[in-house]
Amino acid sequence: MAVKSMTGFGRGRATAVGLAVEVEISSVNRKQLDIRANLPRGLGHCESLLHEPIQAAISRGQVNVSVQVRVVGGRSHAGFRLDHAVAAAGLREIRELARALKLQENGTLAQLLQMPNVIRPDDPFADTAVLEGLLVKALRAGLLQHGRMRLREGQILARDLRGRLDHLRRALKTIQASAPGVAVRYRRTLLERLERAEVGVNVDDPQIVREIALFADRCDISEEITRLDSHLAQANRNLASDEPVGRALDFLVQEMFREVNTIGSKANDLTIAQQVIEAKTELERIREQVQNLE
Repeated sequence: MAVKSMTGFGRGRATAVGLAVEVEISSVNRKQLDIRANLPRGLGHCESLLHEPIQAAISRGQVNVSVQVRVVGGRSHAGFRLDHAVAAAGLREIRELARALKLQENGTLAQLLQMPNVIRPDDPFADTAVLEGLLVKALRAGLLQHGRMRLREGQILARDLRGRLDHLRRALKTIQASAPGVAVRYRRTLLERLERAEVGVNVDDPQIVREIALFADRCDISEEITRLDSHLAQANRNLASDEPVGRALDFLVQEMFREVNTIGSKANDLTIAQQVIEAKTELERIREQVQNLE
């Protein structure tokens, strides 16, 4: 079973060459997929890199993505970098020049630091290709954790929904058992009222027979029962699906409400009316839970 909640959180981290990229992903309910990214200014151009992996992993919900870049390891935190290779090359040139001119070497550290490119601003966003690779790697790790959390919550929601669908099916069975007796009870009640009114009654009177037949036709709920039973079966099949089921279940709940409301309006019976109330209460709870499913 792969039913997933739309609510989840995940964090991914990737490091290389003294840089760390950390991605946090959180999601909440929404009918459509809405991706909102918060990237450092130096990575603003990378937002498009986020969309394809997210769209492949998540079909709907509001997805918030936060990206941070940090300097780690031996990399400078002072805002500049000392290029040891450039300094060493400069020192070799000074020594070679001193030997060629037969001068005493007098190169100092201060002189080396004044050479071009020995001291350079440390811009972590200068390594564009590295950062893009780290961003994608951290994103995929975050999505993996995010997906596991959504799956765990989805399994809990699916168990709850199955229990509520079972409750609905029990109510439907009670309605189904009561339905054939509705017209019979109406006939008995009608005849009792006519007798109390001291009206001469012939149970085979064509008018009475026609009235009872019309009532039986108006209160016939067999089609609604069949459709509601079919919707319940489809809902359980959806909960066993490997595909996102939130939209399909949302539609089925609307259709089940329609059938239950029709049953309540057509079936003039106390037992059925009580079951309709229970069914509508349970359907409302199901609808609230379905709003959480992807």
